[in-house]
Amino acid sequence: MLAQAAASGVLSLLRCRARGPLCSSQLTCYVQGRENHWQSSLLALGAALPMRAEPRKKKRVDPRREQAIKDRMRKKLKKLERAPQELIPIEDFITPFKYMDEKRVRATSPLSFEESERRFLLMKKWSVYKQQQRTAEMETIQSLLKAQEQALSELRLESEELYQAAIQRDDDLFPFEREEPMHTPPLPNYEAPEGKCNDVTRVYTQ
Repeated sequence: MLAQAAASGVLSLLRCRARGPLCSSQLTCYVQGRENHWQSSLLALGAALPMRAEPRKKKRVDPRREQAIKDRMRKKLKKLERAPQELIPIEDFITPFKYMDEKRVRATSPLSFEESERRFLLMKKWSVYKQQQRTAEMETIQSLLKAQEQALSELRLESEELYQAAIQRDDDLFPFEREEPMHTPPLPNYEAPEGKCNDVTRVYTQ
């Protein structure tokens, strides 16, 4: 029934528009004959049902309460201004308490008999190798010192002035820089990958 009434209303409006401008009674009749106010139409752009929402009531503001809140805020600000500036701690120099527990011991997995024997023999071979290396180095150093003393004694027989110049300390020897051998040779044209970083630095506000 409402659809039929709306259709008849639209037809009557079209006829009235063909004859002349719309009157207020016809527009009101057409709006009342619509199914609901959510459906829009080009013929009723300026017509809308009034909202039935209750106006929002304004809360009463107690001036004494507002003044008390402002006074409390002023007191807090003055207290913060009088307080000494808090230093930001350096967390890198502070050991967490969970790492200071003496009972915290890392559990080691037991080794098999074959693995323990292999490690023992490997350490034995390594100690023998290091002992032989040290003996060879000491023999080389002793031979070099002996050759140096013999060369200085021969130089002293030739010229005392050259001997005194040879035993002077060389001030240009230090600082001494030397490149140590690496475990693996560097790769040419190698670009190190950029690792992921999770920044957990605390932000302190004064």
